[in-house]
Amino acid sequence: MFDAIDPIWVFSACLFFAVIAGLDAVQSLFFGSTSYRSQVNRRLEMQENESSRVDTIIDLRRERGLTVSADWQISLIWLNRLILQSGLRIGIYKLGMFAAIAGLTAALLCGWFFGLIGLPTGFVMGGFLLPLFVLRYLRRRRISKFTDQFAETIDIIVRSLRAGHPVPAAIKLAARELEDPIGTEFGIVEDEITFGLDLESAMRNMYQRVGQDDLPLFIASIAIQTSSGGNLTEILHNLGNVIRLRVKMRRKIKAISAEGRISAIILSVTPLALFLIINAANPAFYGEIWSDPRVTYALVGAMGWMTIGNLFMRKMINFKF
Repeated sequence: MFDAIDPIWVFSACLFFAVIAGLDAVQSLFFGSTSYRSQVNRRLEMQENESSRVDTIIDLRRERGLTVSADWQISLIWLNRLILQSGLRIGIYKLGMFAAIAGLTAALLCGWFFGLIGLPTGFVMGGFLLPLFVLRYLRRRRISKFTDQFAETIDIIVRSLRAGHPVPAAIKLAARELEDPIGTEFGIVEDEITFGLDLESAMRNMYQRVGQDDLPLFIASIAIQTSSGGNLTEILHNLGNVIRLRVKMRRKIKAISAEGRISAIILSVTPLALFLIINAANPAFYGEIWSDPRVTYALVGAMGWMTIGNLFMRKMINFKF
C-alpha cells in the first residue's frame, strides 16, 4: 500500500506543514502578546520594569534600531529608517540573522526544485526581498494605525490646552492615555523634552520614527506658535478636522480600488492554482517535460513577467494625494 505513495507528495506535505509551523513561530515572535499593558503602551510597561526613565528611552531606541544618542545603527540609512518605521522590536542584528536563515532555507528549496540556478535566486528572494516585503507591510500597517489615532490625539491635546495646560503637559496626557503606536511615540517625545531637547526637535524626531504624512502639518503648527505666537488651540482643532477628511478620502479611494486589487490577486493566484490542479489530476502532464532544462528558464521568465504585471497593477490602484 505504501509503495504506491509518491515520495514527491510526501515531501510536499512535509514542506507545507513546515511552512505553517514556521509562520506560526514568526507570528509568535513578532506579534505575540506578553501582557495587556505591553500591547496598549509599551513605554508605560517598560517604565514599570526599568529603574529610571533614562533606561527606558535607551532601551526603546535600541530595540527600534537607533543608538543611545538616537543616531542610525547602520550606514544604510534607507534600510535603518524602514526598520525603525516598521515598529519591529527585535533589533537590527537579530533581524539580519533571521533574514540570513530565511535566505539559506529558500536557496536550498529552490536548489532542490530548480537546480543550481535556483540557489542565488532563492537566497535573494528569501534573504532580501521577503524581509523587505515584510518590513514594508509592517510599516504601512503601523502608519495606518497611527493615522487612525492621530485625530483623536489632536482632540486630547486641544482639550488639554483649553484647560490651561502647556503643550508638554498635553503631550504627556496623550502619551499616558493612548495605546501604541501613538502612545509610545508621544511618550518618547515627552522624555526627550524632559531631558533638554526643544519641542520642535523632539517632534521632528518623532516624524523620523513614524513617517506619517500628516505629522509635518502638526509640527509646523507647533513651530509657528512657538516662534511667533498665535491661537494654537484653534489651529490644532482645524488640523484635526482636516486629518479626518483625509482619512475619509483614503478610505473612499481604498473602496473604489478594491476591484483592481482583487483582480490582481486573482490573476496572480490563477496560474499557480491551475498548475497544482492539473498536476494533481494528471501527474504525467508536466512530468514528461519537467526534466528539460528549458523549463527552468521558462518558469523564471514567467515569474518575472508576473512580477512586472503586479507592479503595473499596483501603480494603477495605488493613489497618493
